[in-house]
Amino acid sequence: MIIDTHAHLYAEEFSEDQTEVFIRAEAAGVHYFLLPNINSESIPLMEKLIKEQKNTIPMMGLHPSYVKENWREELKIIETHLFKNPSKYCAVGEIGMDLFWDKTFIEAQKIVFRTQISWAKKLKLPIAIHARDAFDEIFEILDEENDESLKGVFHCFTGNLEQANKILDYGGFKLGIGGVITYKNSGLTEVLNSVELKHLVVETDAPYLSPAPFRGKRNESAYLSYIIEKISGIYKLSDAKIAEVTSQNATELFQLEKFKSN
Repeated sequence: MIIDTHAHLYAEEFSEDQTEVFIRAEAAGVHYFLLPNINSESIPLMEKLIKEQKNTIPMMGLHPSYVKENWREELKIIETHLFKNPSKYCAVGEIGMDLFWDKTFIEAQKIVFRTQISWAKKLKLPIAIHARDAFDEIFEILDEENDESLKGVFHCFTGNLEQANKILDYGGFKLGIGGVITYKNSGLTEVLNSVELKHLVVETDAPYLSPAPFRGKRNESAYLSYIIEKISGIYKLSDAKIAEVTSQNATELFQLEKFKSN
């Protein structure tokens, strides 16, 4: 059993072959799919998918790239959905900061991030963090907000070893490893050489960041096999063992047993 811990399978990129995407994933051994929310517009698409496909488990959050002029209204919608039925969600996500394209709303991003962290603590849910060109800003917030109740994953981790160690020193966080691990110049192989497997979960971030054989094309959950194959080479363990350990890591972090029994 493999768990894709981060996939936007409700996105319009899958509108023409969504069913086939799940069939291919299952054939590749992927049986659970964690779906991070983006903004208010993605909620109905995600809701529709979880009704149609088994073993799809939603998150609820406001992505930092969608923190714009109307961020207060967007945040209120997210809050309403999250608190209406918190047991429905496996995490508060995808949240965090993104300063790659635009820093106009950096202060608003900080407020939105802190607010959603507070919700996660209140509801005892992990968080799925998006960090793009913003490690320092995120660390500054987590240094203040982190405590024994806060857990989560740095989704699509692309940082260096120093940043990885800082994340793991928080105590409750794991690194989400996706297609970037297969890129020749990513530097992630060197990082993972110094990180224990117990700290990792695997993900696709589909439809984005396809692994090397499909780089530049649409990503999908079946491609997790390429990510696991690369990780198995780093740790010198079988693909099956990598799948087993990372799935157990994900099950514990996201409290997935309560969803698997439904």
